Amino acid sequence: MIGPVVPIPASKTVMEALTSVEVTTSERGTGFQLNFALGNRSPLQTLFLIAGKAPILFMRVIIEVTVNGESTVLADGVITDHQIAPGTDETHSQLRIMGQDISVLMDKQDFSGLPFPAMPAEARVALLLAKYAVFGVVPLIVPSVYVHVPLPTGSIPSQRGTDLAYIRYLAARVGYVFYIDPGPKSGVNVAYWGPRIKAGVPQPALNVDMDAHTNVQTLSFRFDSTKNKIPTVYLYNELTKVTIPVPIPPITPLNPPLGAIPPLPTSLADFAPVADDLSKLAPVQAILIGMAKASTYAEAVTGQGTLDVVRYGRVLQARKLVGVRGVGPAFDGLHYVTQVTHKISAGSYTQSFSLSRNGLVSTVPEVRV
Repeated sequence: MIGPVVPIPASKTVMEALTSVEVTTSERGTGFQLNFALGNRSPLQTLFLIAGKAPILFMRVIIEVTVNGESTVLADGVITDHQIAPGTDETHSQLRIMGQDISVLMDKQDFSGLPFPAMPAEARVALLLAKYAVFGVVPLIVPSVYVHVPLPTGSIPSQRGTDLAYIRYLAARVGYVFYIDPGPKSGVNVAYWGPRIKAGVPQPALNVDMDAHTNVQTLSFRFDSTKNKIPTVYLYNELTKVTIPVPIPPITPLNPPLGAIPPLPTSLADFAPVADDLSKLAPVQAILIGMAKASTYAEAVTGQGTLDVVRYGRVLQARKLVGVRGVGPAFDGLHYVTQVTHKISAGSYTQSFSLSRNGLVSTVPEVRV
């Protein structure tokens, strides 16, 4: 679907000119690329180029796929760039349209100095996201342990930079992430501000070397033994004037141990501070925020692979768990999907994906088939 603000189903002319679609989803957001084969005098070229560069009247694009009767919204964003290249003959050109999710609209205007009197970070994020409700943005905000409401008589927090930059700044302060997830319905976007959650119902398993049950084309893993830093929070004692290091476990209820054998530190020099400003907070708050930020320290196992969606039977989604079978006892089990790239063309739908885990050997006896 395509159109300004409220997109409508693309016309037959647009769909016939479309040759391929590529969508990449990661923890930073979603980007897409559309490739068209158009005649040099086609009105679609002028339409896309003008709409893609106009400051107010822009084109919004929604990409939705249906696999085995289940619909999935892959992308919901706006056109940000375009390229034109000569085609294979003298009368046709290749038009490449690139875009990003709705968060790109939040990075257009600098609102530095906008005050937020007596408002915690969660309220500030909700207020900033309310401006984008016209694009179907629904906020999903998880309150943090750092609930600090400054008194207006003492200080008044103010915005720094664009809406997107400020929201991500507030998220980074407490070890949170922020991204806009398209769907679950067309025209709706969920703006998530909260901890990185590596729990929930896993997706069906990726099977390797299992004859008729094999559903991936390639899959390889790597164990990085250098990821053995000990996340540490440094607390400052006002009475003794001494800084106390407190090691923080990277394993939490939101970041459960997916691997039974984590990367082990090799020396005392492996203590690494998770943040520089936690010593100013109360010990309980500093430790809880440190636990949220320490979740990325143990991601020693990473995987890369490709699959055919028709063979897999559904769309593999990023930012969720997935099972792996047939690789071997060191890497079988549950993994977290960090990134997925969808590549769609006539008669083909493949995905390349990236996985991560915080240790070797599965912690579960079986995975979902």
